[in-house]
Amino acid sequence: MPAAVRGGSRVASRGKGPAGPPKRPANRGKAGEGAAKPSEGRVSPKQVLMIAAGVLTLAVTGVLATGGRGQMLADAIGAGVDGRFGEAGFALRTVHVQGASAMATPDIVKAAGVYRDQPLLGMDLDALKGRVEQVGWVKEAQVVRLLPDTLVITVKERRQLAVWQHAGKSVVIDQEGQVIREADPARFANLPLVVGAGGDRHAGEILPTLAQRPKLMARLEALVRVDDRRWDLRLKDGSLIQLPAVEEEAALMQLEQLDLRSRILELGFERIDLRNPDMVAVRPRVSEPAVTAAAPAEPPAEGA
Repeated sequence: MPAAVRGGSRVASRGKGPAGPPKRPANRGKAGEGAAKPSEGRVSPKQVLMIAAGVLTLAVTGVLATGGRGQMLADAIGAGVDGRFGEAGFALRTVHVQGASAMATPDIVKAAGVYRDQPLLGMDLDALKGRVEQVGWVKEAQVVRLLPDTLVITVKERRQLAVWQHAGKSVVIDQEGQVIREADPARFANLPLVVGAGGDRHAGEILPTLAQRPKLMARLEALVRVDDRRWDLRLKDGSLIQLPAVEEEAALMQLEQLDLRSRILELGFERIDLRNPDMVAVRPRVSEPAVTAAAPAEPPAEGA
């Protein structure tokens, strides 16, 4: 007889006796087929994160409750957490350096001090950033970790401005006069040569002005700082141009006008003195006197 429903409740039909316990479905095939296999003691990254959160909470509580002893406990727990993160796949595999030249990249990676399979989440990024910014190539840096296994170091590299020569040493400097310690001056022969005390601090002021005059720059051998007050321009042909301590650009404009009238840069000179804005003094190059050799005397005649 089918069950009847009354007032929304269901009344079970009468049967020949109480229903027995539900039967379990018979296992088909061999035991274990179709069932999920155990994880054999391994935990998923999500589980590691949950465990780590709980452990770190306990560590903080311990620090607050026990002072220095709690700090020691927290350090030990943190090391264990880093290990679990590494087991879960959060270990360093790749380092990307962005914004750096090929010459600067090896020095940046070395200063970072990271190594393969290092726990990524345990890294002190502020300390790493500080180490990278100690590299002479680097003006500023940012460090980001990309889970699960990548570290990205983005830098703003110092622009190489000139080779500065002073006290018997040559170094590469940037626009602010900062020395790029790791840069080999021999590899920057295309940069202008700046000589003398104070040249590092003031090169960034004069070189952009000279760069606007490619004809003059092509002839420039060295930019010499005199008494840390003014500049002399030494040209490749041995000529000397003396600039004033102030109004350097106005003096260079006078030189351009002189060159337009007389092509003096092409003809050559010994010295041009531009220190007096009211008068340009030019000393022409003195040609060396011709050297003549006397003819050898005739040998005496035989029997003389």
